[in-house]
Amino acid sequence: LLIVTVGAGVGLFLMISVLKIVTKKNLASLLMFFYMMLFAICALITEKGKAGMLPLSFDSGGVTTGPITVPFIMALGVGIATTVGGRHSSENSFGLIALCSIGPMLAVMALSLFSKGDLSYTLPENFLPALGSVIGEVALALGMIVAFFIVLQVFILKLPKKKLTQIAIGIVYTFFGLVVFLLAVKIGFMPIGYKIGTELGTKSKWLLAGFGLVLGLVVVLAEPAVHVLNKQVEEVTDGMITKRSMVVALSLGVGVSIGLSLIRVAFRFSILYYLIPGYLISLGLSFFVPKIYTAIAFDSGGVASGPLTSSFILPLTIGAAEMLVGESGIMDYAFGVVAMVAMTPLITIQALGFRAVMAKKVREKIVMRRILDADDEQIIDFM
Repeated sequence: LLIVTVGAGVGLFLMISVLKIVTKKNLASLLMFFYMMLFAICALITEKGKAGMLPLSFDSGGVTTGPITVPFIMALGVGIATTVGGRHSSENSFGLIALCSIGPMLAVMALSLFSKGDLSYTLPENFLPALGSVIGEVALALGMIVAFFIVLQVFILKLPKKKLTQIAIGIVYTFFGLVVFLLAVKIGFMPIGYKIGTELGTKSKWLLAGFGLVLGLVVVLAEPAVHVLNKQVEEVTDGMITKRSMVVALSLGVGVSIGLSLIRVAFRFSILYYLIPGYLISLGLSFFVPKIYTAIAFDSGGVASGPLTSSFILPLTIGAAEMLVGESGIMDYAFGVVAMVAMTPLITIQALGFRAVMAKKVREKIVMRRILDADDEQIIDFM
């Protein structure tokens, strides 16, 4: 039921994203509307005594943007924006990941309003998944995309055989690459993350937060979808936003988010104390920075919270929470770290855009001052 709910949320908001590109609607206005709706539902969930579902709901938005969805959805956005055209085609090509991250959050929150029973979390005894299950998951995910492509090929695209062969080879590489990657992540990273979390949970709380900060600075570099985003950003903006600046902004954002998440585990307070002011700041910045920075920032939030975050950082947080608050507090305090990783890049990358705007204004003032201070006798009158 949870998988179907999340899938329905992504599908609905992908449709909304495509309509946004076609109708050339402002991304910031849509984000403001849907996030206000999101926090309104949060109030209803809290009033019904189901606040434990909030961290899981916010995390569901981050974990859906993985190595399959990000390249596919971003390429879809660029293709539609290029076809539709217009003055702001580069801006319209971004924002799909941002909107598709909101859909699962709203869907899971709506599900929690009608769900019954107690909410509990049982620590898994064995992190080693069977190879067959991983192959099945990847085959199902890629299979649906391939089936959709075949329908389009038959009725609309009609690509030549040479291009179809290239696509088929790419699909085979993608399949085996994802199987190896996801299997290694689940077998290696999940047990290690959990073990590190349990060990740090017995140490100083501030040491735990400091380790999370340092870990976050480097773990984002291993996210495969981050490199896809950085490459596309540099290409679409013609080098105006470089890979280096994106990496620095994302690393700082993710590092701060993991550190703050572990502080929340240590001192036991609601995730909303972070998310409400964080999203207010990020949505407020959208009115002062170029629109392309807002679109890239909200996409980056979803991309940064990929498979490594959910399979390494989340188990680490679960391990720390087990030591600090016990198994009964895992749902309330361990979950929510993926949502934090998805939120902080919104602020750091828009801050990068705000810095670019201010730097441009300063340069313009300097140029104008030089013009006004110029010696009039040096001006040659040809009349």
